Amino acid sequence: MAKKNFKELFDPKETKWSGLSIQMFAVILAVVAIVVYVPFGGKEAGFMISNFLTLFTILAVFGILFGEIGDRIPLWNDYIGGGTVLVFFASAVMGTYNLVPAKVLKSIDVFYGSQPVNFLELFIPALIVGSVLTVDRKTLIQSIAGYIPLILIGVLGATIGGVSIGFLFGKAPLDVIMNYVLPIMGGGTGAGAIPMSEMWAQKTGGNPKDWFAFAISILTIANVIAIFTGALLKEIGKKYPTLTGNGKLILDDSKEAVKEEEGPQLKVGQKEFASALIFTGFMFMLANMSAKIWSSLDLPFEMHRLAFLVVYSIILNMLGVVPASLKAGAKNVQTFFSKYTIWILMGAVGFGTDVQEIINSLSFGNLMIALAVVLGATSFIMLASKKMKFYPVEAAITAGLCMANRGGSGDIAVLGAADRMELISFAQISSRVGGAMMLIIGSMIFGFFA
Repeated sequence: MAKKNFKELFDPKETKWSGLSIQMFAVILAVVAIVVYVPFGGKEAGFMISNFLTLFTILAVFGILFGEIGDRIPLWNDYIGGGTVLVFFASAVMGTYNLVPAKVLKSIDVFYGSQPVNFLELFIPALIVGSVLTVDRKTLIQSIAGYIPLILIGVLGATIGGVSIGFLFGKAPLDVIMNYVLPIMGGGTGAGAIPMSEMWAQKTGGNPKDWFAFAISILTIANVIAIFTGALLKEIGKKYPTLTGNGKLILDDSKEAVKEEEGPQLKVGQKEFASALIFTGFMFMLANMSAKIWSSLDLPFEMHRLAFLVVYSIILNMLGVVPASLKAGAKNVQTFFSKYTIWILMGAVGFGTDVQEIINSLSFGNLMIALAVVLGATSFIMLASKKMKFYPVEAAITAGLCMANRGGSGDIAVLGAADRMELISFAQISSRVGGAMMLIIGSMIFGFFA
């Protein structure tokens, strides 16, 4: 595939700005700039309505601008992650240093991850339902059976890597495990670092903020490393094709390759797309109901609604009860969100990321230990993956990097940088199920050693 260049981007005859000509995009960009930056009626961003359509358009224009540019910067595109990563970092800088009005940032927070909008809870369910329902049933069973052990292999690699480098900086093994490995591999912030800080406080009698302050800093560093590593693994897959399934996790070395079911190959239109979107909403509501009921039972650990969504999608696939046309529509919905809204979501994630957190914790020792934890997890998984019938690149991305990031938003950033958004279901298993396992492990470690 020919590399993208700047010349074609500014050619008035081309429509490289996500289907828009440069003239049309320039007009839209100018209007967005007025809406975002021009005060009116005594209010900042006075022309802005904080509704879904307005914020979707603002983030889309921002994403297209930096995404198209990032895809054309030679070294950045080849080794850092291209437009997807540039959108993330550009928006993080603009959000952190207040280069956009506070009203806009607040509205983006609601658009991305707060009720009533919460675009993330449209994006992730669409990808989960579309990807799980359209996987071959035999392949799905095989992957689930081996995936949890693969996560544990990654945790072992992270521990060995972190402890080994920790020795060089005078860190005791328990210090590295409790303050580096657990927060990094714990499933993110809300489902990992926060509950772990409460566990730590309960066992030590300290203030949970004391443990959490460092945990969030080291997790932020690891999240950035995981994003860069995802981009690096994408390039490794291009250079060594035998290591990647190009978005498929399961390695099938049998004589007869596993074929996808006929449903996703059907031609679909707007009717099937709409039906699948409604079905995704039904599945999400069912998963949310289940999570609330589970929480009310006061069981030893929590089950997140997205974990229920993964489980229910797996069950429906195994039972074979979903019509082929609906599965084809779900695949279409998945493709739409993963291919055409990723820059929008990466912009929203970036605006909510504090660059100063990363800068404050960037000591050389912390950076090296976090790097060792992330690379330890990915290298152990890559070494073991083929024996467990997984492609090394995809296994390292999902069972490794999606354990070592900041949960749902980290999954999106890593998969976006790796160009593997179709792996979102396994990323969610890592963040949710793997994160729950780390809470259990963390509780035991704090109980014995804190």
